[in-house]
Amino acid sequence: MSEQEKKKDRRIARSTQALKKALLDLMAKKSFKTISITEIVELADYNRGTFYTHYESKEALLDDIISELIQDLLRSFRAPYEKIDVFRVHELPANSVMIFDHVYQHALVYKIILKSDVLSNVREKMFIALKDISMHDLEYPDHDINQELLATYSIHALLGLVFYWIESDFHHSPLYMQEQLMKIVKWRPTTATTVKK
Repeated sequence: MSEQEKKKDRRIARSTQALKKALLDLMAKKSFKTISITEIVELADYNRGTFYTHYESKEALLDDIISELIQDLLRSFRAPYEKIDVFRVHELPANSVMIFDHVYQHALVYKIILKSDVLSNVREKMFIALKDISMHDLEYPDHDINQELLATYSIHALLGLVFYWIESDFHHSPLYMQEQLMKIVKWRPTTATTVKK
């Protein structure tokens, strides 16, 4: 790559990052549907021409933000098993679970999304992406549980835990959440005591 191409790439990266930051800053203050492209470019200190060079709409800009977030989420989900052939869930050390580290590193973005009018859309995209790689990457031999139902149950449970943690304003540390998740995964109750009122 020539020096001129490198400079162009850096310019593109700078402008797209500025536009993403501007959109997120605006979403922290108002609903996505009320945000205009003019507001985004003014806050980013660029013009509409620059915006339309990279994106056809504010929805495309948001999709770019969410796609980056989900790609990093998927990397963190795969981290415990990507370099091994047999993934022994019950032998997994808590600190190998990277999903809570990912969420904590992107805490500001997740908190903005949680309070926004695009939450249901983002959560659905996260669910579909995680379910797809879960079904594609992992096989559970020798049992008669429907694989799609298992993936659906597991990913909804995981996302429920993640979003509860975000809603609590990260009341617990990522390590605590990792440890609790592994305890939950390994816990197999056979009885429960009913609480008398």
